[in-house]
Amino acid sequence: MSMNEFLQEDYVVVEGNLTTQKEAFLQIAKIAFENGVTTSAEETTVGLFEREEQSTTGFLDGFAIPHTQLEVIQKPAVIIISNQNGIEWNALDGKPVTFMIGLLIPKNEEGTTHLELLSSISRMLIEEEVREKLLDAKTKEDIISIITKALS
Repeated sequence: MSMNEFLQEDYVVVEGNLTTQKEAFLQIAKIAFENGVTTSAEETTVGLFEREEQSTTGFLDGFAIPHTQLEVIQKPAVIIISNQNGIEWNALDGKPVTFMIGLLIPKNEEGTTHLELLSSISRMLIEEEVREKLLDAKTKEDIISIITKALS
């Protein structure tokens, strides 16, 4: 499974200025809609909220992995927002989130692609060095290259 299919430069926002979780979900859905990943930004936003209500997707050290699997999602995508300021996320360690890795998965791939991507990304984020590099990254290219390396 190559990350290049799922993670493109158009899917990455660097130095975002979001202030709430809702803005983050709206932005992820908007990027997905503009890039043909989803046919409905609205349903995608709702899907991200519904998943979040089950349990927080806040990871640690300012990372979150919001995700959803929906009929309206046409192809798997990893959408990244590196934010300038922390967003309250109810994360496991109580820290605000600055780095969001959104996973959008078509409903019919929820058992396979979804679990593979989610577990790969979670494993990657356990590495402190990877988290530090991602938080320091200043360009889309850097972010994509750090993630691609870490997942290969």
